[in-house]
Amino acid sequence: MLDNNQLLRFTTAGSVDDGKSTLIGRLLYDSKSIFEDQLEAIESTSKKKGHDGVDLALFTDGLRDEREQGITIDVAYRYFTTPKRKFIIADTPGHIQYTRNMVTGASTANAAIILVDARHGVIEQTKRHAFIASLLQIPHVIVCINKMDLVDFSEEAYNKVISQFEEFSSKLLVKDVRFIPISALLGDNVVNRSKNMEWYQGAPLLHTLETMHISSDINKVDARFPVQTVLRPQSDEYRDYRGYAGRIASGVLRKGDEVTVMPSGFNSKIKSIDTFSGEVEEAFAPMSVSITLEDDIDISRGDMIVRSNNKPEAQQDLEVMLCWLNNSPAKPRAKYTIKHTSNEQKAMVKEVLYKIDINTLNRSSDDTEMSMNDICKVKIRTTKPLMVDPYRENRTTGSIILIDDATNETVAAGMVV
Repeated sequence: MLDNNQLLRFTTAGSVDDGKSTLIGRLLYDSKSIFEDQLEAIESTSKKKGHDGVDLALFTDGLRDEREQGITIDVAYRYFTTPKRKFIIADTPGHIQYTRNMVTGASTANAAIILVDARHGVIEQTKRHAFIASLLQIPHVIVCINKMDLVDFSEEAYNKVISQFEEFSSKLLVKDVRFIPISALLGDNVVNRSKNMEWYQGAPLLHTLETMHISSDINKVDARFPVQTVLRPQSDEYRDYRGYAGRIASGVLRKGDEVTVMPSGFNSKIKSIDTFSGEVEEAFAPMSVSITLEDDIDISRGDMIVRSNNKPEAQQDLEVMLCWLNNSPAKPRAKYTIKHTSNEQKAMVKEVLYKIDINTLNRSSDDTEMSMNDICKVKIRTTKPLMVDPYRENRTTGSIILIDDATNETVAAGMVV
């Protein structure tokens, strides 16, 4: 049974001119998710540019520079709904100098659509995008082999791309990979089944996205509740209420569960779980709730409520895969604010272990300067322990960001190894 309100976030990646924006335009256009005034505006822009039909790429390229150069620069988010599901699309750029934009757009995605041009097959950029999808542990990858109309809808061309991709992806940690032959320009296998590719027995892209099983993508085993704030209403009705509010990062919490507050280590039991619409017996990720405990314990923002028999490690020395986001390079041994769930501490990058060459996926331990778009494995030391899980097991409690105190800019995003 599919939950009709279930939200699927997916990101699109592919090299320049592989047709990402056209594909999203086609999805929105054929699933009737475009407002009439938008359609009119785009039809008139398409005419001005001398196109015969509607230039579907214009639906997503929102920045003027993108429209003028015909490329995607920043992450464009688009929302659409079908009767079966709600979707958020992060359209990320293909160029290497926008690696950080791809990391940002993909960090919360359930699925990644990687576009491959049927004429060119798997190229360096395809490998780079697949590597980032694997690094960010995106659970589902859909490889859309586009421009099938330019290879006469040949099954042989489609199979060739599959074998190229599988040979490369066997080294990566991607659980679920699917392949769909499409023509974004003509609409084959995007929303409607293709008449030109009778040999393809699978479902079109939209049907795949609507029916993909994503409930098990969230970690339901490790109960983690980072406290964002303490609720003390002080009204007559709730004179003694003391609730710990936040969003459940993973797992399930029930009334009566024995819990431990980290990092203090005090134990208690859950007295009640309250939501906006009333009290509930159990709550699970990613619900926002307020929890009351049977004992009075000093708890503040940044603490974490976990099940007593399943605790994260409190660590001050972290090994992290870090993507550097800032224009200016990292300063050696500089102090940063590290943000992990609702917890903020001071931290220092002690050592860069190696840098990954995003094109060849080779590790280089000689060049240790972190500049924009670099992905490196580093050692970070924090002033107080953080309650972390490996990112592989828990995408929420395994991710951190670094903030430069002088400029208040987010300079890096990282995955705890």
